[in-house]
Amino acid sequence: MLGLMMHRPLLVSSLIEHADRHHGHTPIVSRNADGTVYRGSWRSTHNRCRKLANVLQALGVATGDRVGTLGWNHHRHLEAYYAISGMGAICHTINPRLFPEQIAGIILHAEDKILLVDPMFLPLLESLASQLTCVAQVIVMDEPGAHLPPSVLPLLGYEALLQEASSDYEWPEMDERTAAALCYTSGTTGKPKGVLYSHRSTLLHAWAVSLPDSLSFSACDSVLPVVPLFHANAWGFPYAAALVGAKMVLPGPLLDGPNLYQLLESEKVTLTAGVPTVWNNLMQYLQAEGCQLHYLKRLGVGGAACPRTIVSYFEDVQKVSVLPGWGMTETSPVAALTLPKANQVGLVGQARRDWLARSGRPLFGVDMEVVDDEGWPLPHDGHTFGHLMVQGHWVCNGYYKDPSEPLQQGWFPTGDVAVIDEEGFMQITDRAKDMIKSGGEWISSIELEQVAVGHPAIQEAAVIGIHHPHWGERPLLLAVKKPGQVLTAEDLRGYLEQRIAKWWIPEQIEFVDGLPHTATGKLNKAALRAQRGL
Repeated sequence: MLGLMMHRPLLVSSLIEHADRHHGHTPIVSRNADGTVYRGSWRSTHNRCRKLANVLQALGVATGDRVGTLGWNHHRHLEAYYAISGMGAICHTINPRLFPEQIAGIILHAEDKILLVDPMFLPLLESLASQLTCVAQVIVMDEPGAHLPPSVLPLLGYEALLQEASSDYEWPEMDERTAAALCYTSGTTGKPKGVLYSHRSTLLHAWAVSLPDSLSFSACDSVLPVVPLFHANAWGFPYAAALVGAKMVLPGPLLDGPNLYQLLESEKVTLTAGVPTVWNNLMQYLQAEGCQLHYLKRLGVGGAACPRTIVSYFEDVQKVSVLPGWGMTETSPVAALTLPKANQVGLVGQARRDWLARSGRPLFGVDMEVVDDEGWPLPHDGHTFGHLMVQGHWVCNGYYKDPSEPLQQGWFPTGDVAVIDEEGFMQITDRAKDMIKSGGEWISSIELEQVAVGHPAIQEAAVIGIHHPHWGERPLLLAVKKPGQVLTAEDLRGYLEQRIAKWWIPEQIEFVDGLPHTATGKLNKAALRAQRGL
């Protein structure tokens, strides 16, 4: 017997309809590349989304077609999110930080019919034009009145198209399992792979990240996603903001300390999220200028382990709650957040900072397990580490156009090594390929990096394993000093000796001017190993 309840499919279009109907006057603020600011609302955004849907339909986009986007965080990119998915096509967000050959490769693999691109990315696309045989049209997300430059690409102007388009459009109803968005991994372990999100998974993820025991989105919030719209759906921010009717602030490409601070203050932002590199830059600016954040309440950190220096500064000095989280493109991406249960509410000072070093506990809708090399579950005791496995409503069960089966007995293998404690808090100890085995014992490169970055003179650090004739592997520490700091390898080694096991101490410490990063801002250890022929 079935329940006697209405059934409405969970569709992306329902989010923008809800935001328009019940939060129509709530602002959408978007900063352009030249620093000027656009001001709209959820109602005007919905109106423009319907116009864009009509434009794409007139250009021949049909259900299931892929439409690529190559742009920063701005209102036109947000409109593309809703128009493409809402009409039944698939919004393929492309990371411009990938190598050009990777960008061409994923456009061809996705078979993007139309591309929507920021003007600054036209030279990049023009250099790839001969390879983009599937692309019929390129729409430049330009300003009103802008003139299109001469190009080998078939260009159309976004604003000119919308000006002529009708806003009379009815979002079609479809199966909630229909594909809504496509995002490729950053390719750090091989070729980028496509993760194909459904309408259902997208809405469930948006609900989960909105909950009070999560990122706690509310209609009273002003939210600023620093995480790019081209990176795993901006961690769900565009959808969660519409779900609750929050004010949305889009920063464009200007993510340096001064510009971020100005936007956080002028738009009274209460919730933001991004990778540690961005918050480290903002922290240095705030410290140098003696600035105070007056409105920000919650700062999400993901994409890499959150340095304790960031936690202590924003929590102790700026009085902002830091929310470290963990996920990956394959988990939509948010799967776990470091949020207190009853036993952690009263933690303060160093005890709280130590607890915030964890990767988080799973949101409802996601489950986690750690297993040994044979796939057997391991104890949740906070000490026994194993391969981290996940499953859930917004976890992928396969890659786009990839016949291989990634699941293992219904679980997705993340490639991370982790521990889970008695209360369900998970801690990533390393990527499986980055663990260092020395004398038969494991050393966590992530934990060693965290301790090194705790030194006041160190800006960033990376640890990789190098061959040792006796121990098998030993850690090599590569460190970047903060500007103007004087520090020797012996000084740093002495600092480490007071904080970690003696056998973890690297015999080799090198100071470098900078470290390579992946397209998503993570340390690129594959590049570091390649540089040293490892």
